[in-house]
Formats: sequence, structure tokens, C-alpha cells
Amino acid sequence: MDEQHLVEQLRQGDRNAFAFLVSTFQKRLLKVAYGITLDPEESREIVQEVFITVFRQIHSFRQEAALYTWLRKMTVNHCLNWKRRWKRRFRWHHDPITRENDPSLFQEQTPMETPETLMQKKQFQERLMDAVKHLPEKTRTVFVLYALEELSYEEIADFLQIRKGTVASRLYHARKQVAQVLNPKQIQEKPV
Repeated sequence: MDEQHLVEQLRQGDRNAFAFLVSTFQKRLLKVAYGITLDPEESREIVQEVFITVFRQIHSFRQEAALYTWLRKMTVNHCLNWKRRWKRRFRWHHDPITRENDPSLFQEQTPMETPETLMQKKQFQERLMDAVKHLPEKTRTVFVLYALEELSYEEIADFLQIRKGTVASRLYHARKQVAQVLNPKQIQEKPV
């Protein structure tokens, strides 16, 4: 189904089109949400809220950008709003995704992977998420948009309404911190 047709079907209230929308974009949006919130349950709720918002506000979608771009922006905004609410109420604490019963929700698996490869991939992802978890919020948001969403510096700057130099700086610091967690021995041994 092409995007124009999908949007038209959504505007007509077609439930099959909505189910197609959810099945097509849910995993990608969950990755974005989890990258920002670091909370699997909240990520699921946020993505659910995004789809409810889309159902209610599809008529306001002007199609100036791709549908996924609109969904991603809505997801990031919901995540940042969630974080602001919780920061005001409680000290922020997150459990790593590896404690979840369904880690495959956020992981993609190729059909030819061996059990050993899957275990190595899982261990790497756990270490990566641990590293991402310790990034400051603004730095983590830039890292997630760059690493997971593969946005360019210009797209991130436009999306977050910051300068391109700020994106580069935050991404530099994020990479450095993530590298230190993933391979602290190699980082320490390298001359500066």
C-alpha cells in the first residue's frame, strides 16, 4: 500500500489501514521511544499513545513530510514530555531491557544466525543499551536519532531545533561515552 493511499484510508476510518499502519511502524517507533525513555513499558505506552493520536488527528497530517517522519516526531515529543513529567515527580530510574520477557520486541533477527551469534549480539546490545542509558538526555536523544533512525546532522538539527554544531558536539560526546563503556580497555590504552 503506498503512503498516499494509506493516509486516505486512515482519514476514512478504515480499521484495516490502521492495523497496517501499526504493524508497519510499531517496532521502529518502539526503538526510538526506548532509546529516549530507557523504559520498555513506558515505550510501549508512548507508542500506543502516538497511534491513538494518529487515529484522532490524521486529518491534520498535511503530508509535507513522510508519514513515518510525522510519527517519529510525535514519538520523540511524547517521550520528552513523559520525561519532563516524571523528572518533576520522581527520581528517574530504569530497568535494562534485558530483564524484559520479550527482548525481541526491540531486536531484529536474521534467519541464518547461529545460537552463538545470537548470544554475542544480545550481549553487545545489552552493553550498548547500558552505555546509552548513562548518556545525558539531550546527548542520548541525538545519539538515538543518528544511530537508530539514521538521520543526518541537518535533519537532527532541524528536528530538535538546535544548531548543526550542537548536534555534532553532542554526537561526539555520545560516541566517546558509548565507546568507553563498550571497550574501556582499548579507550584507556589509546594515546590522546
